Amino acid sequence: MKKNLKRLLSLVLVFVLLIPANIGLASDDTDSDVLRVGMEVNYAPFNYSQVNDANGAVPVVNSQNEYANGYDVQIAKLIADKLGKKLEIYKIEWDGLPPALTSGKIDAIIAGMSPTEERKKEIDFTKNYYTSDLVVVLKNDSKYKDAKSIADFKGAKITGQLNTFHYTVIDQIDGVQKMTAMESFPSMISATKAGNIDGYVSEKPGAMAAVTSNKDLAYVEFDKDKGFETSSEDTSIAVGVRKNSELTEPINDILSDLSQEDQDKIMKQVITSENQEDMGFFDQMKAIWSEYSSLFLSGIRNTMLIAIFSTIVGFIIGLLVAVIRKIEVNKDKNIIGYLLQRLVNLILTIYVEIFRGTPMMVQSMLIFYGAKQYLGIDMSTMTAALFIVSINTGAYLSEVVRGGINSVDKGQFEACKALGMTHSQTMFNVVLPQTIKAILPSIANEFVINIKDTSVLNVISVTELFFVSKSIAGSTYQIFQTYLITAIIYFVLTFVVTRIISLFERKFDSKEFILESSTGGRHARNN
Repeated sequence: MKKNLKRLLSLVLVFVLLIPANIGLASDDTDSDVLRVGMEVNYAPFNYSQVNDANGAVPVVNSQNEYANGYDVQIAKLIADKLGKKLEIYKIEWDGLPPALTSGKIDAIIAGMSPTEERKKEIDFTKNYYTSDLVVVLKNDSKYKDAKSIADFKGAKITGQLNTFHYTVIDQIDGVQKMTAMESFPSMISATKAGNIDGYVSEKPGAMAAVTSNKDLAYVEFDKDKGFETSSEDTSIAVGVRKNSELTEPINDILSDLSQEDQDKIMKQVITSENQEDMGFFDQMKAIWSEYSSLFLSGIRNTMLIAIFSTIVGFIIGLLVAVIRKIEVNKDKNIIGYLLQRLVNLILTIYVEIFRGTPMMVQSMLIFYGAKQYLGIDMSTMTAALFIVSINTGAYLSEVVRGGINSVDKGQFEACKALGMTHSQTMFNVVLPQTIKAILPSIANEFVINIKDTSVLNVISVTELFFVSKSIAGSTYQIFQTYLITAIIYFVLTFVVTRIISLFERKFDSKEFILESSTGGRHARNN
């Protein structure tokens, strides 16, 4: 058993050494020669993903083999060039952009963000760098396709993106069925094509990109005074910066020289105006894989790295927590030791209950952004991912191990005590070998769960498989095709893993393993 634990610790060390120190979203506030810009990289045509630097694309710092392009990227390049700084693009989930900015992870948000009054309470904005009208995207055979005003959408099921003003303007439609806000434009496109909703509110450039990639979609424009009532702040987009940032004034000076003609020219360049070749469904999947396979493979690598590392470390944490909580101290013989043991048990119990009782998505946001903003601890996204999933797994597996220990016959504990064995000798030589054999299926199940649960780490911009898929879906607007590829990948990963684990389980059940374990037990007793 001791040899096995040493092997596990050695394996963990190997994984730590294999993790590049510069992977992830870590900041350096002292680097004044770099402009760190955050964006989703999945909101075409403002920002989208590609696999090379064609047409002026910029590498994504926290996503290997991925490049960002689009209107926002071109504006960011312009600003960085005028400021005399090197541009770095960081791929960040929409809801994570403000905390990434306020915590100092990035210097600016250039992501098609409108300077609403609500957002101004948290961050500052520069002058506008684009203004667009609002439209409604729907299926081209929709009964609302000939609508001339928002009043014609009475009774329609309409939605908008979560945490945007697009969702709030839906209330202006009399008699509308306002559906639940959705997280992203790919989600809304999928819902529209599936018929779950009649349409969604979008800025015109985004609608144009969606329609270009989806021939069964269309969008409705409105004449003046017949569309949504909006303010200039709502329909325009600006650069988000920290409160009282030194960047505000110089960026304003740069944007002042950007004419409407310049804006239109840049936007025209990034919107694909050519009609795409009509392809069948599976041909589209093949084309997506052919173009973005490097991103899928990068996502697979990170997903498996996190799952393997976190399961191993989580198991070690769970093992230690369970063993420590099982220690018994005689109150009459050692009152200090007894009180210390009670305190440690209380701390471990709190740890287990908190991490088992709260969603890992919430833990990720609190740990990653909170550590930087309030504790000054700056972690890369990969470091944060390994830490979060490991301690989360440890909390769950500690209870699994505790249950396994409790399943061992109490007579064995008493026999070990009668032989003069210490608590650690009893655990490592007699109890834990039986415990691990009993809980192996649960550990394997936790490993499979970790492969899938890494998807929640997209909230802190970890470039695992799901986050990469979101970028591809948001860039190509081929949503169902992209996620079907992703689903197949997840299935293959979990299927192969479960088959490999089954082989290990059969080894543990074999006579050779039983003989080896019993020999080790006799050896321990002889010593």
